[in-house]
Amino acid sequence: MTVAAALVTAAAEGRSRFVNLDIHPWAWGALVGFITILLVADLLLVHRKPHEIEFKEAAVESTIWISIGVAFTAVIWLIAGDQGGAAAGEYISGFLLEKSLSIDNVFVWAVIFSYFAVPPKYQFRTLFWGIFGALVLRAAFIFAGSALISRFTITLAVFGAILLYTAWKIASHDEHVVDPDKSLTLRAVRKVIPSTDEYDGQKLFTMKNGKRMATPLFAVLIMVETTDVVFAVDSVPAIFGVANEPFIVFSSNAFAILGLRSLYFLLNGMQDRFEYLRLGLGAILAFVGVKMITTFASEQFEFPSADFHLPTWLSLAVIVGILTVTITASVLRDNKRRATAGAASPGEPADDQAADDTTHVD
Repeated sequence: MTVAAALVTAAAEGRSRFVNLDIHPWAWGALVGFITILLVADLLLVHRKPHEIEFKEAAVESTIWISIGVAFTAVIWLIAGDQGGAAAGEYISGFLLEKSLSIDNVFVWAVIFSYFAVPPKYQFRTLFWGIFGALVLRAAFIFAGSALISRFTITLAVFGAILLYTAWKIASHDEHVVDPDKSLTLRAVRKVIPSTDEYDGQKLFTMKNGKRMATPLFAVLIMVETTDVVFAVDSVPAIFGVANEPFIVFSSNAFAILGLRSLYFLLNGMQDRFEYLRLGLGAILAFVGVKMITTFASEQFEFPSADFHLPTWLSLAVIVGILTVTITASVLRDNKRRATAGAASPGEPADDQAADDTTHVD
């Protein structure tokens, strides 16, 4: 047997440990159609007129989007037949994993909107097209990743190494730094497409002096899509650590990012309240990365054993546990800081606040 054949055989054995479904084309069509209906309804009915989205509206919409994503677990269970329980477990694990990793994406959007001084009432429409592009991009990444894993089992080790590196960068607060002035993509677009610094409502293009020009919102969209490429490199490999079936991987990814627009308006300005969240996200990526590398080692070198495979429920428990601990710790830390600041005497800042202030003095 050749080396290539051995790798293909090992990959097939590794994939068999996850759910492997025979998805008919009509199921794919129904999924894409349902997602399209949701997007169109959101754009033409819920957000037909541009307006600034308040916290309460964002909270309601986030709840609805999350509920839709969680409810799709039942659909996965039904179409998976005898493998329903395992398939549902993989889907909800992937959904939760992608949802948690997307929080960093939301905070980066805030930086982009702030840099371009985008009026709040025009931000949603820009994010709509950003999410649409992200869905297409993620689909391409997912099918490419699935094909690589099916063909070459070493892809698991490569993805695992990427996740470990990303985990270290997140934990060291050295990831996804956004600086539009240094964006080669944005510079290239502006050289090719005539642009103006003036907004024209929520239009991406406008007419000025008889010439069609791109508005700043087009530049914002380019930045949103560019950053999503970076995030996709992190999140797409991660989901292959909990599922391999393309239908499960894509659906969990799609429903996780569909509600990112409302999540952005819900969490905007709250970055400082989740002090330990980045550590939690780093820990999750590290866990999945180690899991993928260990799976590769067990298939190729029988280490720690030839049949090693962490069950889906354990992966889900680890992800939920890490998120619960880091979010709870962050909230408690923030509440303590606020209480200490409130108890400080007028003109006499609390110790934590004073330390923060000192950090920012030039």
